[in-house]
Amino acid sequence: MVHQRRPATSSGPLSSPGLAPDTEILEAVGEARREAEAAAPRVSRRGLMKAGAAVGGAAMLSTLSDDAVARQLTAAPPKGFIPMSVPGRVVKVGKKGDFASFMQPNQLWPQLDPARQMLERAMMEFTGKPNLVEAMKRFIHKDDIVGIKVNGIAGQKGYTMAVNFELILPTVEAVMGVGVPPENITVFEQFPTFLMGTRVSVKGYDLPEGVKTATHNNLDHKMPEISIYQGIKTKYCTTLLESTAVIDMTQIKDHGICGYTGTMKNITHGTVNNPHDHHAHLASPQIAMLYNHPIVTSRVRLHITDGFKVTYDRGPLDRDPRTRIPHGAVYIATDPVAMDRYGWHILDEERKSRGLKTLAGVKREPKYIQTAAELGLGVFDMNQIRVKEVTI
Repeated sequence: MVHQRRPATSSGPLSSPGLAPDTEILEAVGEARREAEAAAPRVSRRGLMKAGAAVGGAAMLSTLSDDAVARQLTAAPPKGFIPMSVPGRVVKVGKKGDFASFMQPNQLWPQLDPARQMLERAMMEFTGKPNLVEAMKRFIHKDDIVGIKVNGIAGQKGYTMAVNFELILPTVEAVMGVGVPPENITVFEQFPTFLMGTRVSVKGYDLPEGVKTATHNNLDHKMPEISIYQGIKTKYCTTLLESTAVIDMTQIKDHGICGYTGTMKNITHGTVNNPHDHHAHLASPQIAMLYNHPIVTSRVRLHITDGFKVTYDRGPLDRDPRTRIPHGAVYIATDPVAMDRYGWHILDEERKSRGLKTLAGVKREPKYIQTAAELGLGVFDMNQIRVKEVTI
């Protein structure tokens, strides 16, 4: 669903302390789905990439095998363009001074200029380029159709823990600086309340004119069903398929079902039509396998992790503000395994410093991250992950 901007309101805490984590997460998603279903009517959509118009393309592909569908829906960068990809490398940029010095008065959102500066420096350090636009050119071509998958599930009520608008805006502007027309850029999420959690489309937080926003609501999936794990039929959302390049913007959070949620889960469970069917046994190996599909791997070019705050326990919702802590960093990676492995390490260290058991110690080890490495998606061994830390 591509939709117009509209303001959002907050109405107090989302979670109910008495609910078990799994139930609470699923109830929050159910609430978001019900709100989405009651939202305004859909408007027209662009055709499926490589498959013609949405209806016609789906009808054509429905007669093909899963492998044939994968081949038909695999994206390719513009001719002659090779996006930068560096396994095992993560860049972390922090800011001098205390946390409050670069945050807004509510201590929840960064100031725009520091956020922009941190993003630019991280991108420069990763690519060796002199500024943010030149760095973005290593990942995005002017002829790309760009989807930016953000994460706002924990910001639905109060905008407390989501990818920050102050990081999304300079990312969009950098993509435009590459030469991508605004109408070829879509910032998208699973449900409208999740997107609003990032403050995108909330009154006063506008993207550049012409840039689209979209939510799929677990409904806008026009491709034929395919089986990726144990015969479970699934589909990826239309916005993902329409994109030739995807920028993954996510956070570092504990997750009551899968242990850790970061780069990979934001893409997998944030784009398929039936994420609830892929939660068994801590969503391992499902997250790895869903991410490993060529529909995903042929599109995702860059991971930008908003580390201004992290949630070390009781995630992924912002159910307990005490577990949402300052971290003050922006991360850049092209290797989702390395970034997720390092994010998991961060949470374990925060947990141990507070007398809590590690994720493995509470039987929520995110084994899917190692599985992803075994599938060839990136580097899992902490001794082989190169993290460059810079303070500006």
